[in-house]
Order: sequence, then structure tokens, then C-alpha cells
Amino acid sequence: MGNNNTNKRFRGSFVKQAVILAAAGIIVRILGFAYRVPLTNMIGDEGNGIYSAGYYIYTFFLILSSSGLPAAISKMISEKMALGEFENAKRIFRVSLFVAGLLGLAGTAIMFFGAQRLAELVSSPRSTYCLISLAPTVFICAVMSVYRGWFQGLNTTVPTAVSQVVEQVFNAFFSVYLAWLLIGAGLELGAAGGTMGTGIGAFAGLVTIMIYFMATKKNYSGVFSSDRRDYTCESRKSIAIRLFKTAVPIITGTAIFSMTNLIDMKMVMSRLAASGAFSPEQADALYGQLTGKYVTLTTLPVSISTALSTAVLPNIAASIAIKDKAAVRSKVNTSLRLTMIISIPAAIGMGALASPILKLLFPRFPEGGGLLAIGAISIIFLALSQIETGILQGIGKVQIPALNALAGALCKIPLNFVLISIPAINVKGAVISTIVCYAVAAVLNMGALRKATGIKFDFGSILFKPLAASLIMGVCCLGIYKGLYIILPFNSVCTVIAILAAVIVFVVAMALMRGFKREDMALLPMGGKIVSALEKFNLID
Repeated sequence: MGNNNTNKRFRGSFVKQAVILAAAGIIVRILGFAYRVPLTNMIGDEGNGIYSAGYYIYTFFLILSSSGLPAAISKMISEKMALGEFENAKRIFRVSLFVAGLLGLAGTAIMFFGAQRLAELVSSPRSTYCLISLAPTVFICAVMSVYRGWFQGLNTTVPTAVSQVVEQVFNAFFSVYLAWLLIGAGLELGAAGGTMGTGIGAFAGLVTIMIYFMATKKNYSGVFSSDRRDYTCESRKSIAIRLFKTAVPIITGTAIFSMTNLIDMKMVMSRLAASGAFSPEQADALYGQLTGKYVTLTTLPVSISTALSTAVLPNIAASIAIKDKAAVRSKVNTSLRLTMIISIPAAIGMGALASPILKLLFPRFPEGGGLLAIGAISIIFLALSQIETGILQGIGKVQIPALNALAGALCKIPLNFVLISIPAINVKGAVISTIVCYAVAAVLNMGALRKATGIKFDFGSILFKPLAASLIMGVCCLGIYKGLYIILPFNSVCTVIAILAAVIVFVVAMALMRGFKREDMALLPMGGKIVSALEKFNLID
């Protein structure tokens, strides 16, 4: 089944690769906060609504052109590497680059020339300039996705992580600078200035990963020179067909979730207008709270599950290719456990401290605390759905997550229609329906995963222990915040102290419940020292 000595270098711990991506994801999100805070304070909730409308349309076209490519390419390449078919792995890269370029150009052309029609279609005509400025980014990201898929298929996430950080650094600087430069010409152009930074950042990320690709080609020359010759090289046509068969279901599932954002955009505007209680400017402001605050904050912890999902897919695909069922079971349980240990406390903590966090980050526009308090629970279901999707795609069940995402989206639409038009609920209806959407997809994915693998999930360590520790943490951090605020009425100080205390309380509570697993901790950086410390107090299984 291939050259085992050669393949070992491509089978590193998926958790370690996920940690690299997660660290980059956290840095990227922090940088995202760093520029969204001054941007929001500059253009306000109304400007955020214009910015987000354009950005979500761009995201949808980005998904259609390239979102499934890194996952599909990494899956295909990891399978070939596990089997020792290195020439086929290189052919997959070259064909993917050609396909991605064509799809990216098509997406760019449609967005650029159809910007006004698209903006009107989602009831946000003021986002036209945002769409025009974002159009070239679709092509840039499509090409970059191929390089990222190549490296992930080789089981290294470092190039992807580095390019993501570089991309966001440039994005953060130029988004704020160009928004400041153009805000004097009007709110629409100020918002468009903010979106221009996205394209500049993407170009910087592409240049970074291309340089990395050229610099590391020699590192793999020895591996590729040991290529087996007892297999048939795939034709370009067959590779392209297999790429589409793998990528299209992944793209479909991602596109469906992205469409929920477009559904929110269209329905928030139209249903708020139907209620008769909000002007167009007020609707833009409420939509800005939804996207610029709720979405921005809740995607930080979810970025960690995204990293796990990205890392686990090629690893599980490689294990399937060499028929290592024990490794598949181990990776599935570890992925689910780590995802819940991160997402559940993040959801409970963010919900408990919703208003103080918004006052800390957006002192000029602190509205939206109720929105975040209700919607924080979506972190759990979205994170769970994402990791389940990565696992199902890794074991070859690429259509199932797409169908389950569609089921969730179909539940969201009628809820949006009813809830948003109720003035007392307004934009909170979109958050409630989002929770239902992700919950439906997560539950269906869990059932499909159990059926496909036959794995019996340990819900005690995956769900119940993290939930119990998180509830204890939530009560404690809220009590600490309120108690401190009576003594020292400074929101920023009290919020930071409460967050730090929440982390400590959760870790202690999990340790006392023996919620940490030895095999999970051992895979993390400095994991051996963590395990040794917990063993001294008999706090780990």
C-alpha cells in the first residue's frame, strides 16, 4: 500500500496541525477585532450593514468558486500520498490550479459587471461599491485555495497559517486606512473602502504562499523521486471529474450555510419594513449589529473548530485509504471532544458577559447585547456541525453534510419570516432561526456519522462534562463581574477580570470532573507537562 517509510513524514498528528491552524485563526480573529472595532466606531451600525451586505454577497461567490477546493484537493492529495502515488498528487495540483483559475475569473466577472443588480436583489442598493471593490478578490482567493489544499494534503498547515496571518495583517491596515480616506465622500464609499482591504490582504496572502511553495519544492524532491511506478497515472480529465465530484458537495454544503446569511440579509430588510416599525436606516443599523457584532464575535471560537475540521479531513482520508479503522475511531472521538471543550465554554461565557463585552469593544456603538446573549448558543451547534462535516467528508460521505445543511436552512426560512416581523423580537428572530438551523444540521450529521462509522460516542466526555463545567463558569464570571462593578464601576476592568476568572474556573471545574483525556492533552503543545501536572493530583483519565 505504498512506501511506509516515505509516508510516515506525511502522517503527523492532525491535532498538532490543527493547533497551528487554530493559533493562526485566533491571531486572524484578533486582528479582525483590531480593525473592526475602529471601523465600526468610524462607520457605525448603519455603515456596518452596508459593508456586511456587500461582504456576504462576495462570500457567496467565493464559496461557489473555491471554498470546496482546499478540502477536496487536500483529500485527494493525501490519499495519493498515503498510497505512494506521488506523480498523481502533482497532477492533481496542476489540474486544480487550472480549474480554480477559470472558476475565479467567472466569479470576478459576474460580481464586477453585475454589482448593481446583485445589490438590488438583496434589498441593499447602497452596497454596490462594496461589490465592485471585492470582485477581484474572488479570483485571487480561488488560486490561493489550490496552494492551501496542496500543503494540507501533504499534512502541513504551516503555509496556510502563515498566509492567513499575512493576509489579515494587510487586510486590517488597509481596511481601516481606506475607510478613513473615503468616509468623507459618503457612508457608502467609506464602507467600500473597508472592503478594499480584503482584496489587498488576499493578494498578500497569495504571494506569501506562492513564495513558500517555491522555497519548499526542494524539500519534497527526495520524496517524489522515490515514486512507485506500479500504478496508472490519472488523466487530466479524470482528475478534473473527480475534483468536481469531491468539491461540489462540499461547496454545496458551505454555500447553503452561506445562503443563510443572504437569507438573513434579504429577510431582515424586508420583514423589518413589513413590520412598519423601522425606517431603512434603522434596518441597516439592526442588520449591522447582527453582522458586525454578533457574527464577528461568535466566529472567534468557531475558527478553532474550523481548524480542527481542516486538519482532520486529509488525515481521516489517509487512514481510510490504508484501511486503518482504529485510527479513524480515535481521530473522530478526539475531534468531537476537543471541539466541545472549546465551543461550549465560549458560548456560555460570551452569553453571560454579552453586554459588557460589547461595551468594552464598541464604546461608541455598544448596542446589541441582547442579540449576542441569545445568539451565543449558536457557537456550539455551528462548531459541532463543522467538525462533523470535516469528518464525514474525510470518510467519503461528502453529500450528507450538504443535505443536512439544506434541512437546517429550510427550517430557518419560515422562522425568519414569522419572528423578524414582530417588532419586539425584530433582528433577534434571525439569531433564533440561525440557532435552529445549525442545531438541525448538527443533530443530523451526528446521526449520519454514527451510522457511517459505527462509533459509540462518549457523550459524558464530549458533551455533559464540558457543559456542566461551563455552567459553573458562567455563573461565576457573571457574579464576579457584577460584584466588581459595584466596587469598581469601570466596565473594561471588570470585564477583563471576569473573562480571566472564567478561564480559570472552567479549567479547574473540568479537572475536578476528570473531563480531560490523557490522549487529548498529550497531543497538544507541552502536552506531556500538562499530563504530568494533572497526574499529580489524580485529575486525568
